[in-house]
Amino acid sequence: MIWFVVIILISYILIFHSYVLFPFILSILSKKKKQNQLVYTLNDELPSVAILLAVYNEESVIEEKILKTFETNYPLHKIKFYIGSDASTDRTNEIIQKYSNQFPITLEIFPGRTGKSGIINKLAELASEEIFILTDANVFFKIDTIYQLVKHYKNTDIAQVGGNIINPVFKKDGISYQEKSYLSRENNIKYQEGILWGAMIGAFGGCYSIRASHYSSVPKNFLMDDFYISMNVFEKGKKAINELDAQCLEDVSNKIEEEFRRKVRISAGNFQNLNRYKALLWPPFTGLAFCFLSHKVLRWYTPVFLIIAFLCTLVLSYFSNYYMYLLLVQVLLFMSPIIDKLFKGIGLNFKLLRFATHFILMNLALLKGLVWYLQGVETNVWTPTQRNQ
Repeated sequence: MIWFVVIILISYILIFHSYVLFPFILSILSKKKKQNQLVYTLNDELPSVAILLAVYNEESVIEEKILKTFETNYPLHKIKFYIGSDASTDRTNEIIQKYSNQFPITLEIFPGRTGKSGIINKLAELASEEIFILTDANVFFKIDTIYQLVKHYKNTDIAQVGGNIINPVFKKDGISYQEKSYLSRENNIKYQEGILWGAMIGAFGGCYSIRASHYSSVPKNFLMDDFYISMNVFEKGKKAINELDAQCLEDVSNKIEEEFRRKVRISAGNFQNLNRYKALLWPPFTGLAFCFLSHKVLRWYTPVFLIIAFLCTLVLSYFSNYYMYLLLVQVLLFMSPIIDKLFKGIGLNFKLLRFATHFILMNLALLKGLVWYLQGVETNVWTPTQRNQ
């Protein structure tokens, strides 16, 4: 029976390391570290910028996206906006064309559903600018966001800069508060990885920049194009950092069902990328390998660790009351989404319980995404998360 105990301990130690110990280690190591100081100023000759955006039926946000993008302190003659419409059937194309005479916008209309990565690959081929900024339709720039995303490229070692996506609105009755807290923590972890080793593991796809010379075309049917592009930077021996001053705003998903669907897609894409970039885990004692393993790989396999620990505890519960109690705790954790829904039905919302719900649903999505990946991903065509919930 000792082996069951050892397996339980290892499983929970790996989960604890990824979610608690690793962020703590980063916070200690990064205390006296500073962000890259070799930057462009607005008075310098700044590089040209191509903003790449794939859209599908985004009529509710595309106008604001265009206006906020060009409301900038970056020289307008240095910016060009490339938009690829993935067979949109609403007023998205009409709205974009309305502003194409006012701003430097190139609109490519794809007649059949293509998928985000295919559209971004095509837009990257069209663009001749030095820096690419990849973004989402519902992510709105502040006046200095473009500059903050570009300023670090004076340092030739840096090939990618992540943005700081802020979620300004949340509701008590949904999951937006927990998602906002999770993303804020992720932003900080990515920042610390960047200043320590230039090893920000995966920029948020809604807002990041990359040297055009280091953009890599995403293979067909890859779901997580942003992660694929990010990891290619490391394969080419360059650094990636997160710039917290490159702020932009995004509406956070408040519907559990919508967020679950999105995370399943992300999960399947994560395992695609793990298979593609597993070589970056070796040698294991580099900052890059440490961050990749601790921040991503262990977290992706957390649902597997939870299941293994549960099964081992189930066996031991027949022989010890201690493990019977531990089994009960695990069952209550797994049932938190059901308990939370029952409370919500009578108008009660408990933050701590909602965090447990968020954790369990996130791991269920990871598990479902792993199954999807093992079965084979046949298409990367996407439906955007519902906006303005």
